[in-house]
Amino acid sequence: MTGITLTTDQIRNAPAPVRQWIEQEVITSLGLTPRAPAAIPAQAAHLVACSVDDVAGVLDHIRGTFPAVNVLFEFGRPGINYGQPAVMTFRLMDILHHTRLQQIEQVMTCLEMINQALTVVRKDPSARFCGFDNEGHCLIAPQTQASIATLWQDMMARQQMQQTKADDHIAPAA
Repeated sequence: MTGITLTTDQIRNAPAPVRQWIEQEVITSLGLTPRAPAAIPAQAAHLVACSVDDVAGVLDHIRGTFPAVNVLFEFGRPGINYGQPAVMTFRLMDILHHTRLQQIEQVMTCLEMINQALTVVRKDPSARFCGFDNEGHCLIAPQTQASIATLWQDMMARQQMQQTKADDHIAPAA
């Protein structure tokens, strides 16, 4: 066995395929490979494009579980769009890092909660919010990402308007 030491700068400046290979090697060596989600026959499950209303319905179902809400809103960030039909990909390790969860299994549990909430919202047991590939990525429909981003922006705008109204009521008259 031969070992090699790389600096952070060397890894950061390496070509994308090399960085991805290093990432996979680290994930594998640390035992962080995500467990497979509940098996669903390929013909029975389908990745759906969620509307803003669908996402709001999912949010209502998971609202009491803060980590799942955090995971849901992670998909409001831009992802990598590829394939035909197009899907957006998000690295599970990035979701883990951004949500400050401790283990990839926690992310997977949150994603399963989101998938289950969508089946209730859509009244379709085969509907899936997300899927997975063999390289540690979560896949969603591009429209779903746009809907989550829109819902987040709407929520922030409403909160800002409420704060402005509250500040107007509190401010002393001059």
